[in-house]
Amino acid sequence: MTVHVVQSGESLWQIANQYQLPISAIVEVNGLPSANTIIPGLALYIPDQANVQLRPYMIKAGDTLWQLSNRFNTTIEAILHVNTVADPNQLYIGQRLLIPTPLKPQIETLGFIVPYSPQTFLPILRNLSDSLTYVAIVSYSFTAEGYAYLLLDDKEVVRESNRLGVTPLLMIRNFTSEDFDAELAGNVLANPVYRRNLIESLLQFVNEKEYGGVSLDIEFIPPARRDDFNTFLNALKTALGTRILHVNVHAKTEDLPTNPIVGAYDYQAIGAIADVVAVMTIDYGYPGGPPDPVAPLWWMYQVVRYATSLIDSRKVQIAFPLYGYDWRVTDNTTAAVSVNGAQNQAISANTVIEFDQIAASPWYRYWEEMEKHIVWFEDVRSYREKYTLVDQYQLLGVTYWQLNLPAPQNWVYLNNHFIVT
Repeated sequence: MTVHVVQSGESLWQIANQYQLPISAIVEVNGLPSANTIIPGLALYIPDQANVQLRPYMIKAGDTLWQLSNRFNTTIEAILHVNTVADPNQLYIGQRLLIPTPLKPQIETLGFIVPYSPQTFLPILRNLSDSLTYVAIVSYSFTAEGYAYLLLDDKEVVRESNRLGVTPLLMIRNFTSEDFDAELAGNVLANPVYRRNLIESLLQFVNEKEYGGVSLDIEFIPPARRDDFNTFLNALKTALGTRILHVNVHAKTEDLPTNPIVGAYDYQAIGAIADVVAVMTIDYGYPGGPPDPVAPLWWMYQVVRYATSLIDSRKVQIAFPLYGYDWRVTDNTTAAVSVNGAQNQAISANTVIEFDQIAASPWYRYWEEMEKHIVWFEDVRSYREKYTLVDQYQLLGVTYWQLNLPAPQNWVYLNNHFIVT
């Protein structure tokens, strides 16, 4: 692949000529507002048809270059050409290599949809269906007695997902009015009758609506309910049978059993029960907090190393944000914006996009009515590094919050470099 980072004084016409591509192709792939204005630091994904890509690989016990060359349909010579290997006969566990290969890794992806308007979401779903394994339809919460209930009409989205061959998952959250309700989650999980009510009502909706499974997003569970949550998951998975149990958990880098945010998530137990564990590697930089990258790469690596020490990597998905945050610096008032919207806001503000190499995240500053703003978001460079992490640890895949947020660079990169199963 080719990423062109715009330099001062460059025009889109010059860049298109350099790569012998029509300007319209670059505009479309990168979601540019027009062909007239680009800014320094803007990362442009240049579509190409490379037959070989460099894939990361960590050496495991018993690996040899001969085995790797056969596995990846390449040659020992090609592997040695792109790596510095002191002794080709003495590889060591944990050694990192780049493997030149025509083979694309397989990945399972999940996109979240909040179906406020079927007229808006159905075209998006149709457009992205080849990029999705699952769609989690964010339409359900539950009562104080544990009965699941419908918040948003999901009928058309479920029907269309099934027609397109994308597995729809019923997503339920402990969400009331404006936020996640820790007390609601704690009280239901603590009560065997309420837990059973929740499982039975979920199964009724799953069967009635023809869902392929359930995606749980129960957040801020009181730490004292940790074992109760595991008991609930075990019973729910038994009830679902062959249908998918997908569990979303907050990211952490160590076990903190008393922490009010992550304490109730027993990674090892959840990984043994669930079909898929989706670790929410997002909102490191969060609304109301100081301006920080939303999903810095160094932190994601720490989270993945910890998660995969307890959960089979082929059960683990990690979260990619399709959004960024815009902070007003004086008081950290924060607004969410799609990654494409953040990029185009930078162009409109005629600013310069910076790139933090350690976080592998783009950011910029601008002023509005004499107020300084800082925006952290994602672009093709940051997505590329995140996908490398997925491939390196051989994770099951990725989740995306959420599908109505335009991120054209991400989808083109995904389909050029992975096989979505």
